Amino acid sequence: MINFTEIKAFFSMKKILPLVAVFFLGLGAFAQSGAKIEFKTETIDYGTTNKEDDNGLRVFEFTNIGNAPLIISDVKSSCGCTVPSKPTKPIPPGKSDKIEVKYNMHTGTISKTITVMSNAVNVPDGTVALKIKGEVVEKDKIDVLQKKKTMMDQ
Repeated sequence: MINFTEIKAFFSMKKILPLVAVFFLGLGAFAQSGAKIEFKTETIDYGTTNKEDDNGLRVFEFTNIGNAPLIISDVKSSCGCTVPSKPTKPIPPGKSDKIEVKYNMHTGTISKTITVMSNAVNVPDGTVALKIKGEVVEKDKIDVLQKKKTMMDQ
């Protein structure tokens, strides 16, 4: 016959609580291992610029702050006017690399997204959305003070 008093005593809070705590601590430690990506900045502001003085090339710098090699599997732009390039080799833990972005410098407002897909465990689904913004104007329409401010921000 089953003795319910003994079963109840076995599953008492004093015995089960430490087991639950150990389980969740172990789960947390497991979830933290792997490649982790950290960008120096996730937005680059071109400021106000023009096609004659600016080739449209910018760089997003990042570091693998995890404990496993970081693999950038794909980098996509929100439109064909922005061309990103990705590292071809895995980035070892503690090392840095870059993603270059070339905007075609058409006159008008810049507001584009570059989607980076990786094996990083510290971002949802290994995906990071980077942004570029700014404005491209005709050369003779740039305010000298605005141009100086833009150059200092880079």
